[in-house]
Amino acid sequence: MAQNTPVDVVKQASTVSVLWGVLLIVFGMVAVAQPLLAAVAVNALVGWLIILAGVVHLVLGFRAHGAGSMIWKLLVGVAYLCFGGYVIAHPLLGVASLTLLLASLFVIEGILDIVLFVKMRPMHGSSWVLVDGIVTLLLGLLIYMQWPSSSAWAIGTLVGISMIFSGVARVMMSLAVRKAAGTIAPPSSLAA
Repeated sequence: MAQNTPVDVVKQASTVSVLWGVLLIVFGMVAVAQPLLAAVAVNALVGWLIILAGVVHLVLGFRAHGAGSMIWKLLVGVAYLCFGGYVIAHPLLGVASLTLLLASLFVIEGILDIVLFVKMRPMHGSSWVLVDGIVTLLLGLLIYMQWPSSSAWAIGTLVGISMIFSGVARVMMSLAVRKAAGTIAPPSSLAA
């Protein structure tokens, strides 16, 4: 039975990581090409996560020691189950709600980034915080001003772009790790 050297282990792991990165890029391109489909998929994932949280609340409710605590946790669990079920049963309404929430988040983040820039203005490179804040604020306002029609493109496009960048970053980092592992133990030393 052959033993795997640390370099072999790194190369195998980096190969899996590169493949995962390529899959992220492909799925990201599909999400950008079909943003409403991607948004519905994100909505379904969020709905199922809410249902899972509801189940956890119900389990904790039945394990609670006080009657008031038990009733409260059970009510919260039922609310989560109902809301999650509703989001899954009405995916377009869920996508519209998530889009409005996303627009609000971007507006708030943009404003906070601009405030942060004002506080850290003397620091070198702080102008990037201002650029980030302005772009984020404008994107949030763009989504908000076009809502609910922006629901058809906003979430899916942004998730797709994020997946593409994550995939590219994963591939590049994995290739760099693979290259570094090759320089640590050159192939000629493996034969010895």
